Amino acid sequence: MGEGDFKLELENATLRKLLEVAATDAARRDSAEKLQRLILEELHHRVKNTLAIVQSITNQSVRTAIDLPHAGEAISARLGALGRVHDLLLRTSWGGAMLPELLRAAIEPFETPGLEQFRIQPTPIRINPAAALPLVMTINELCTNASKHGALTVPNGRVTIATKVNERDGTFQFKWSEKGGPLVGEPSRRSFGMFLIEKGFAEQFSGSTRMQFKPSGVVCEIDVPLAAIEEQIAD
Repeated sequence: MGEGDFKLELENATLRKLLEVAATDAARRDSAEKLQRLILEELHHRVKNTLAIVQSITNQSVRTAIDLPHAGEAISARLGALGRVHDLLLRTSWGGAMLPELLRAAIEPFETPGLEQFRIQPTPIRINPAAALPLVMTINELCTNASKHGALTVPNGRVTIATKVNERDGTFQFKWSEKGGPLVGEPSRRSFGMFLIEKGFAEQFSGSTRMQFKPSGVVCEIDVPLAAIEEQIAD
């Protein structure tokens, strides 16, 4: 091979290499653009869902409130619960959240330092993002009700949150029990908060809720199919 042929072959090899690099860069840019579109579409979807939830919370809170200050207080508490769930899910890139963390996030604003009014018996399962929000909103409503009318109105009041998985029938079981508070009676009206407790979480996942207004305290039991709310953890 002559010197001219060698130079030509070298130039061709260099050109092929440059073309390969250009093709790779173009493919990467195309993949990056597709990923960006997917992220924006997912963000748009989640923002729309969140705004719909906020709108529903606001409308229902105002509609069922006794007065505007009461409505403002209810909206603030519910949006706070919404924010705490989003914080938890953000840490896992919306891959769900462990149940113990969700329970602690839900009760945190209602804990009084030094009183230890909550006793939690969590099951170490991961709750999927779709179920995390309504579960925490339900607990937020139970806490709000207890802080206004039930066990959390007095220092000696106690709340037990027990959860377990029934392997036999594949259900997740949640039980809220109040003790040590004032005497409890059946409410004369069903507020939006009570609607969220009785309907929000359980009905969304084809479950059931049983509310008991015992003189000793409110008891709320919720059963839902485990497969509907559990986030599977990859090996």
